[in-house]
Amino acid sequence: RALIHEALRQELPFIFRGYSTHFGAADHEGTRVPTPLEQGPVEHLIEIQTIEAYFERELGMDPYTEPDASDWLTFQEHRLLTLTAGRVFYDDLGLEMVRSRLSYYPRDIWLYLLSAQWMLISQEEPFMGRTGDNGDEIGSRILTARLVERVMRLCFLMEKQYAPYSKWFGTLFQKLKCARRITPLLSGALNGQNWKEREQYLCQAYLLLIHMHNSLGITPPMPEETSSFHNRPFQVAHGEKFSEAIQNAIQDKKVRALPPYFGSVNQFMVESSDALQTVSATRAIKSIYQ
Repeated sequence: RALIHEALRQELPFIFRGYSTHFGAADHEGTRVPTPLEQGPVEHLIEIQTIEAYFERELGMDPYTEPDASDWLTFQEHRLLTLTAGRVFYDDLGLEMVRSRLSYYPRDIWLYLLSAQWMLISQEEPFMGRTGDNGDEIGSRILTARLVERVMRLCFLMEKQYAPYSKWFGTLFQKLKCARRITPLLSGALNGQNWKEREQYLCQAYLLLIHMHNSLGITPPMPEETSSFHNRPFQVAHGEKFSEAIQNAIQDKKVRALPPYFGSVNQFMVESSDALQTVSATRAIKSIYQ
């Protein structure tokens, strides 16, 4: 490692395809940016790692061991995206073999996550209207935003795409196949002037979600409709029905034995960046699945 590091410092060209290969000193925020250089050595910031050490650091896993259910549910999704979306320029060590294993969740883990995400929608879908009907406008808007995010995360799952962390969440969402159709509905819900207007847009989004769900063919066809929440004047998709139907489609006994509807760390730890970004913290949660 030391030899490679020093060779790069001494022999890298100062400019490559118009970009400086040298990173200047950290600014007051600790950020280092490419800086023009007239003479070496080059501070290149290239990391030199073994495959084992790299995956242990990023995911807390042995890259040559098949992940089990508790592993998949405690891997940070944005790290899975980082590890599988980048380009490999040269591979004589078997990196692509490891990456292919992590390319996406196994089918029954995927179904488990879909089930949990529908349940997250179900748990709060009537509250947007109930708070608004009680005159709690800010509460209704907060719940609308939460539901919009949960719908977006469900879209990532339906299209089998890893979701990034919040900074890039909306940007990468726009690359999904469904984004062109569902984005105006979600924007309408967020910009709605009252709870009834927000409900209209959310219900249209729910109808699109149900159609997408039926297109997956993972459960018997579900009615493409919204209906009242019990006998109250709030229209919902009844996400719990989809959650239960998907749960019943899971074949793997070990996945069926997981706590139903808990989901992964990416579904119940999203409020804390510090917790979700800490590999040791997410991996310590494996015990709740075992």
